[in-house]
Amino acid sequence: MAHSVIYQVPVAVSISSDSTFPRSVFKRNNLSFHDKSQTSGLFLDFKHANSGLHSRAQFVICMSVQQASKPKVAISPLSLEDAKEPPLHLYKNKNPYTATIVSVERLVGPKAPGETYHIVIDHGGNVPYWEGQSYGVIPPGENPKKPGNPHNVRLYSIASTRYGDSFDGKTASLCVRRAVYYDPETGKEDPSKKGVCSNFLCDSKPGDKVLIAGPSGKIMLLPEDDPNATHIMIATGTGVAPYRGYLRRIFMENVPTFKFNGLAWLFLGVANSDSLLYDDEFTKYLQEHPDNFRYDRALSREQKNRSGGKMYVQDKIEEYSDEVFKLLDNGAHIYFCGLKGMMPGIQDTLKKVAEKRGESWDEKLSKLKRNKQWHVEVY
Repeated sequence: MAHSVIYQVPVAVSISSDSTFPRSVFKRNNLSFHDKSQTSGLFLDFKHANSGLHSRAQFVICMSVQQASKPKVAISPLSLEDAKEPPLHLYKNKNPYTATIVSVERLVGPKAPGETYHIVIDHGGNVPYWEGQSYGVIPPGENPKKPGNPHNVRLYSIASTRYGDSFDGKTASLCVRRAVYYDPETGKEDPSKKGVCSNFLCDSKPGDKVLIAGPSGKIMLLPEDDPNATHIMIATGTGVAPYRGYLRRIFMENVPTFKFNGLAWLFLGVANSDSLLYDDEFTKYLQEHPDNFRYDRALSREQKNRSGGKMYVQDKIEEYSDEVFKLLDNGAHIYFCGLKGMMPGIQDTLKKVAEKRGESWDEKLSKLKRNKQWHVEVY
């Protein structure tokens, strides 16, 4: 007989002294553990906090959607572990799968530049994927550059494990930042140049239909042949998406075929504290698995680097450069995901560190690529 237990879970929230949101808007929800799943958990509801807020920026936060917790969560169906190769292109751009939006939750605080949402999509188990893969999303409407044709597909890294946030293999989650355009002369937003797909996803409601293609991608797959391996994960902004999937698989889910005993080290670069994504989830892993997880944040608008400038993710890496290089020499995998503009600064930093160590960065990089230790997905 299946039993369910309801736990009351307190939510600790830090609010700055100048916050305009009354404490009464914070709610405490139940986390329900059924025999096979952990249902959606904690959120903060600011619906009535400030009626003057722009409706699109209505402040509803989902704090990591599902909280990391012990003991590990049961998952199903375990047949998702059987495949020897990752699923690829099960649905093509011209014949996409019609999925359903389950939830759209704002992830960032009021002082974050821009809006980022956690979007759960129900694919009914028909579009399986592995951690590190991407879905293509085709927004509704007509392509203005090709009248009569649909919009081009947009790729989004999947931010959940193959079992999804409900641990039943039927959903996938995306981490999406709303793309807006500001006229450089007037400084005003120009809606005609907004990102079609990101705005469609961020504005979608539960029950809405969404066309998805894929899954695609092999470069960011998590190698599981060595449970004692080291994985160094570097992200800016929504580039943290695949790492959320990795870390849930490593630390949250009870995967019978994968018992991790190595080191996962996450470097996350964002603008400020309000811009941190899934921070509660990662902090929980840090508390529960201090020997197997490290988590370093680079907050460019709040922290200074050693030279007194803004703290970017490459500056945080430089702080630990000797350790990072030693780990790479010992076979660690290193991953990069985020805006393509992140890579030149990171490459320059790694090159500078290599030269200080009397090494050739070009030779080292070639070796890392040859050994399949180097994984990059930027956009």
